[in-house]
Amino acid sequence: MTRPSRISRGRIVEQLRLASRKGDRAALTLALEEMRTLALSPRYWERYLELLEHPLPRLVDMLTIKQGERIARQKGWTRARRTRSPAKPAPAAKPVPRRRRAKPAAPDQPSLF
Repeated sequence: MTRPSRISRGRIVEQLRLASRKGDRAALTLALEEMRTLALSPRYWERYLELLEHPLPRLVDMLTIKQGERIARQKGWTRARRTRSPAKPAPAAKPVPRRRRAKPAAPDQPSLF
């Protein structure tokens, strides 16, 4: 028999709110760890999708966990990548003639010394 998860959506959202209001790093760390547990385990995947319905965890996901891109791809929410047309062969480069350095001509201004 499997035990119920101790991670709840309400507690994660409350910790994120506390972190956003007071700048509490401990609350943010706890919320992030619980979100990562949900995001990276197939057992809790559906709970993670429910959690992402709230805008605050969605923002945290996009900034730190970055599972949102993967979810969007799986759901078909992203545009397909454009395929590039094959590169046209470049025309053969002609050798560039090198210029010779011109010898310095007589100075235009006479020396002051």
